[in-house]
Amino acid sequence: MSFDSHSVTLKIWDPSTLDHTLDAAITHVSTKASAPRDRVKVVRSGPDTFTVHLSED
Repeated sequence: MSFDSHSVTLKIWDPSTLDHTLDAAITHVSTKASAPRDRVKVVRSGPDTFTVHLSED
């Protein structure tokens, strides 16, 4: 896992934890950026790898 205040990159090996893990990452980025959750986007950036980041839109 790597992160800065407005993004988190995660390697999620266990598919059964996918929803919970991404939800927690969205909450983390939203809180750290003081932004609403609907501005946080999830991008699949590789096999089992996801980047959660604050959308600039």
